[in-house]
Amino acid sequence: MAAATQDTGRELRRIVRTNEEIKSVVATAFKINLMAMNAIFLAKRAGQTALGFGVLSNELRRFATDLQKQMALLREMTYGSVSTVTALVKQARLSRVLERAREESSGAGRKLIDEFMRTRHGLEVSRQREQIASLHRRLSQMIADTAQLVELGSVLARSAKIEAAYGGPSAAALMQVSSDFERTIGEIQRSLVTLTKQQDD
Repeated sequence: MAAATQDTGRELRRIVRTNEEIKSVVATAFKINLMAMNAIFLAKRAGQTALGFGVLSNELRRFATDLQKQMALLREMTYGSVSTVTALVKQARLSRVLERAREESSGAGRKLIDEFMRTRHGLEVSRQREQIASLHRRLSQMIADTAQLVELGSVLARSAKIEAAYGGPSAAALMQVSSDFERTIGEIQRSLVTLTKQQDD
């Protein structure tokens, strides 16, 4: 019983940490979107010499939008996990009440409580544990998918850095923007590593 309570407490703490990390990534993805809009304007101002940079900036903007959508799905999934873990906490409380009632009863009453705990209550706890395990697997897979998306963003940022070198008089400004992209996407990659570790705890 105590182990079940510890498990649910640990699971709730993991969900809270996951949600905080997701919020951080969402804020960073929003920042990339703004940076990409700024980069698109810079590329237009630079003219022909920054055409490639402008295309890559537009792709980085799409990447930021896709990342925001992915993080919204992750957040929804963590909210679903909270309700499932909360139901498990309620079942753990019910188990404690039933255990106390069982200790205080005897004969037919005790047999009824034993039967209830073994069948309906036990099945409900098992079902909820399986739901948590399933949510956990889906969340881990979605984090892995997000990491692949972010790797694409990292490739785009490095390509933008290469294109910035051909930006003529605007090369220094374009290089600064592309370096900012690279640094910001690196922050997201570190957050995803943290999320992955949290799922493995």
